[in-house]
Amino acid sequence: MSRRCLTLAAEELKGKYDAIIVGGGHNGLTAAAYLAKAGKNVAVLERRHILGGAAVTEEIIPGFQFSRASYLLSLFRPQIIDDLKLKDHGLKYHIRDPSSFTPLRNSNKSLLLGRDMKKNQEQIAQFSQHDAHAYPLYEKRLEEIVKSIEAVFDMEPLHFEEKDGVTKNLKKLFDLYSKIKPIRMDNVRDLYELLTAPISKIMDRWFESDVLKATLATDGVIGFAASPHSLGTGYVLLHHVMGGLDGIPGVWGIVYGGMGSVSTALAKAAKSHGAELFTEMEVEKVLTENEQAVGVKLRNGKEIHADIVMSNLTPEATFKQLFKDYTFKPEFMRNLDTIDYTSPTCKINVALKELPNFTAVPNTSPNTVMPHHQTTIHINCENMEILDGAFRDFEKGNYSKKPAIELTIPSSVDRTIVDHEHTHVALIYSQFTPYTLANGKQWDNEMKNEYAQHVFSEIDAYAPNFSKSIVGFEVLPPPELEKIFNLTGGNIFHGSMSLDQLYFLRPIKGMSNYKAPIKGFYLCGSGTHPGGGVTGSPGRLAALTALNSSS
Repeated sequence: MSRRCLTLAAEELKGKYDAIIVGGGHNGLTAAAYLAKAGKNVAVLERRHILGGAAVTEEIIPGFQFSRASYLLSLFRPQIIDDLKLKDHGLKYHIRDPSSFTPLRNSNKSLLLGRDMKKNQEQIAQFSQHDAHAYPLYEKRLEEIVKSIEAVFDMEPLHFEEKDGVTKNLKKLFDLYSKIKPIRMDNVRDLYELLTAPISKIMDRWFESDVLKATLATDGVIGFAASPHSLGTGYVLLHHVMGGLDGIPGVWGIVYGGMGSVSTALAKAAKSHGAELFTEMEVEKVLTENEQAVGVKLRNGKEIHADIVMSNLTPEATFKQLFKDYTFKPEFMRNLDTIDYTSPTCKINVALKELPNFTAVPNTSPNTVMPHHQTTIHINCENMEILDGAFRDFEKGNYSKKPAIELTIPSSVDRTIVDHEHTHVALIYSQFTPYTLANGKQWDNEMKNEYAQHVFSEIDAYAPNFSKSIVGFEVLPPPELEKIFNLTGGNIFHGSMSLDQLYFLRPIKGMSNYKAPIKGFYLCGSGTHPGGGVTGSPGRLAALTALNSSS
């Protein structure tokens, strides 16, 4: 079943459904599948020409298919894969091993990490015998912490409300405790530190070698407008290691066909249960009667009615774009305005005519894929101060002189995304790039090209043939991510993953149970618990909440 066959023509849109999902991102599709599986008549309405939101595969340059925004899989909840039989619907991925490569500038040294702990220790021993011994202990401790709390990812946040009374609130705590696995006291200490400390402090406590510390610390700042010395970056690292694939904790995978294949599998699952999927169907506003959602009005003027309406958009886009004519309480709007959508990221999608050739580990032949080509390649990760300096530039309204770069080459594994022999797709996730530049500069084509050339020159310092191998590229700084994917501020997580915007404070106090202050209306995007990344969990939990509320 092709992606085109998954969607229906505009004239097939009915006037009434049990549930309408505004936005066909991966969480919206997940919610649709669960609702349809429960017997609801569901319609998904997507503004763009393609389903998937930020989890899409698009041919931006002829002959090259890009995971245009999100680019790797790990955090997606295994329960959803099983419940919706996503592998039967075509989801297929390659679990990377090795997974991380950090070359050193002007050096023949590099750090290659994967699943083989003995090889990891040999690699780390180049820089520190102490760290070679400490690394497996660190990995084991992280795995223990994740195992003890990962159930929280699959549960609606607790709500302690006065109207519930002491007994009911104590029961909520007991129910949560019964689902969380036992955790040792030393792990409790380390969990608290991860939730509160700067990632630099955690790294300094475990390790002494700069390159290992900086490589691991990137997971603490990715997508987060913060220095590795900033409070809360420890949790961002924890969030990024909460995943795994096929029961293997912490691993990341390259999805065959690009990240759009995740959305396609979800769409097929939803469609198999009767959900109706539409693209190029922009919702202008949510219809309400007596403080209850009763449907939506499309940009073309058509009205569709439903008992349940869900939004896969960011909280900001949801309440300020879809409810322009609705008057919320001032306190609600004030709380909504406190959500931090600051984005430090710029995605650059690059078409290459040959593989990068790294000075630290030269290619054995021009077209031979080597183990490090299949990893996340960390550029400018020699030490923590480079990452901190990159953030300091961002604070001043400038893009980083030495940007933190994560480079992946999915075509090293998946040849279905390129049309020609020896060509490759490179996905560059770079930071820090401000939404608003200093001195009145704009992210126009000239500035986007300037930044891209700067990033390419930084990669050239490690792989001298990189710039010369470029066939074409696309640059997506925060304003572009906002424009294309309707990501407020260009924030890939639908709101910062800081401690003040997590769990029962996500997206805001009093609205972490996916319900809006309008009966029958729900949020199902990454702006809700458990947050950003391609997890599917917000969509699943929102659907279950709606089903329980309507039963």
